[in-house]
Amino acid sequence: MGIAEKVKPYFEVDQKGSHGYDHALRVYNLGNYIAINEGADVEVVQVACLLHDIGRGRKKGVCHAELGAEMSQDILTVLEFPKDKIPSVVYCVRVHRYSKGIDPVTLEAKIVQDADRLEEIGAIAIVRGLAEDILKGKPLYDPSIEPNDEYKSGGNRTSINFLIEKSLKLKPDTFHTKTAKELAKDRYRLTEDFVRCVIKELNFS
Repeated sequence: MGIAEKVKPYFEVDQKGSHGYDHALRVYNLGNYIAINEGADVEVVQVACLLHDIGRGRKKGVCHAELGAEMSQDILTVLEFPKDKIPSVVYCVRVHRYSKGIDPVTLEAKIVQDADRLEEIGAIAIVRGLAEDILKGKPLYDPSIEPNDEYKSGGNRTSINFLIEKSLKLKPDTFHTKTAKELAKDRYRLTEDFVRCVIKELNFS
């Protein structure tokens, strides 16, 4: 059994929205690709990518990255993950969160943050955002609602505002690694085009 299968039972069975196990797997695949290309510790990156959101939605008012770091320590101990690598994984999970504005100091943590942020731009990011906003009853776009100057978790009032407030601020040159910068280019361009087309079509008269 691979590490992805071993970690899966720790995810909430009824976890919904855009941060479930499927998201963790996509971040895992991105992180694995980046780690190989950047010469990082692949095992640390893989596991940290799988566990980066493990604490999300479990305790109201508690930072999911901090809780996830604590949970990762316990989970990896149970799974008999190499003890000398556990602190590195825990650090990656603790500092991955976009809204905290943390600049990681290790290559592995930079890669985990890059992989997670790549999930915020591109086709899948758009679908994830729309799906979550539909569940919350948010409109696609409303020209009378101005986007916020700064992103605040859960603070967007329309789907397009979310993409403007968060996704379009993740320009390719803001990523840490060369590999992620390259991967971000097409995803960013698609997101930019989508926002522009939606606004243009809905403003048509």
